[in-house]
Amino acid sequence: MPPPESAAGLPHPELLAAIPRLRRYARVLCGDVTRADDLVQDALARAWEKRALWKAGSDLRAWLFTLMHNVFVNQLALARREAGNVSLDAEDGRGAAWQAPARGNPFDRIELQELVAQMGRLPVEQREVLLLAAVEEMHYAEIAAALGIPIGTVMSRLSRAREKLRRMTTEPPSALKVIK
Repeated sequence: MPPPESAAGLPHPELLAAIPRLRRYARVLCGDVTRADDLVQDALARAWEKRALWKAGSDLRAWLFTLMHNVFVNQLALARREAGNVSLDAEDGRGAAWQAPARGNPFDRIELQELVAQMGRLPVEQREVLLLAAVEEMHYAEIAAALGIPIGTVMSRLSRAREKLRRMTTEPPSALKVIK
């Protein structure tokens, strides 16, 4: 009996296995758990609508990441267009996208929290490339295909992201200036 597939023709086990990775990537892109979950849901809805475009035997994970990246870019463009219609008194509503695990060495948790905070200071373009390379273990070609950019751009963004993180984690915080 052939492996079960969803009604969409997408391989069901691969689709389910990709969801935690999509959520992790979405949290880095959005910076908020709720918005990240919405992005994943929107991306999966888009995958359902575009299911005929997926080719059996191709990398489903890369295809889903590409769809989600495009959905995110489209949502950003829409938000920028609508920004003029938002009240200046409206609250941002952003929460922490990352939480350190409750178990383990407290020093490791603090170090992880600091690293994640520093990653949040990177430009989105560098942050997403860093996440796909370091966490998702995607190859440069896969990242380039998922984001629709040349491999050289992937390598450049990744290099700049790593260098910025290195500088941010090794440089001491600037001394507080006393105002008299």
